[in-house]
Amino acid sequence: MLGERIRDIRKRKKMTLEALAGDQLTKGMLSLIENNKANPSMESLRYIAERLGVEVTELLEGVSFQRLREILDVAEKLFNTDSEVVSDKYNQLIILIKPYLENLTQGYESARLLEIYSRSLYQEKRDGWRELSKKAARMYDEMNLVANRASIGIFWAMEKFIEHNYTEALDILLRERKQIEEKHHLIDPMTKVNLDYNEAMLHFAVGDSQTAAVVMEKAIQFSKEHRIFYRIDDLYRLAAAYAWMSGDKEKQEYYLEKLKQYGDFAEDQQSINFYYLFQAMSFNSEEKEYEKALDIIDNYLADVKMDKPFVLLERGKSLYGLGRYHEALACLEKVETPDYAPHPFDLSLLYIHDTYKALCQMELGNRNDALQLALQAVENFEPMPHTSYKNFAIETYNTILGK
Repeated sequence: MLGERIRDIRKRKKMTLEALAGDQLTKGMLSLIENNKANPSMESLRYIAERLGVEVTELLEGVSFQRLREILDVAEKLFNTDSEVVSDKYNQLIILIKPYLENLTQGYESARLLEIYSRSLYQEKRDGWRELSKKAARMYDEMNLVANRASIGIFWAMEKFIEHNYTEALDILLRERKQIEEKHHLIDPMTKVNLDYNEAMLHFAVGDSQTAAVVMEKAIQFSKEHRIFYRIDDLYRLAAAYAWMSGDKEKQEYYLEKLKQYGDFAEDQQSINFYYLFQAMSFNSEEKEYEKALDIIDNYLADVKMDKPFVLLERGKSLYGLGRYHEALACLEKVETPDYAPHPFDLSLLYIHDTYKALCQMELGNRNDALQLALQAVENFEPMPHTSYKNFAIETYNTILGK
């Protein structure tokens, strides 16, 4: 609204009502104009614009490009700030962008602000985010901004993914990818790799490992040919996890080594942590060398934060293997499923902790507790694709039940 635009510019310029009113308007009349209770004449509007140092058209047509650019700069900085640093960042973003919604009609700044606003509404569990997200997607399409458009399509798929609606998530991604490829004939390599990674990850999630492996291998080869490092760490992690789940030791070691090389080259600590975590997993599950697994955890993974549940799980496995059942239970009790781990691969790794707790309870002579924990693990695995972890949980439950 006109009055709000006048007030916004006045406050940005740190002008009082009296200063803006000058000798041609009264403070009271200006207050009515700013509150949209009075319409200024064209002469008064020119006077106000002159006092504010802007063109009349800026007052009439809306927020200037420069102002939207300033708002976007602030929004981007806040949007990319870790939630642990600013716990209410999404609410702050809503407050920041909401006054400008009616002005977000064209241009990159408008589309990006709409996208950030819609994602903030989603995070705050507020209605209306979907329509605004669609509007931003249409604007990106019109501007031929394929990477931004693809990012929104992936976001729509991930909305269902984190709810464990894997089939629906895959359907959305495939539909969005088809529409993007039909509308935009030139897709930049990074966007292609991003789409490939998410498609492969979702094919794995629904249990279609064959299609997933084909998409994943093509994405890795494409990245090598075009020397694209974007997403290559995620692809190596996915490939290593798939090799682990499918029992392909050779490929597992190959992709883990590739991930370690990338981590060292890029100084990417998460990739290096993943490499050592899988080393510990291998010592625990395949080689039964529990002391070596503990040594890796203590020397390389002691300060890990993001993947802490996985580290705690491996420590618990090691302690169980060494017969230190009370210590193992105490460690396994701390394992929680984080919000960022909704993929069946991750969930399978974490759900097994109840099985190991059951095994500890059996060793301590607590059969009823063991049976309850073993059953909990089986129930958690029920909707998951078949893996060696799922089979192990079922076998352990049947063994305890038989005793």
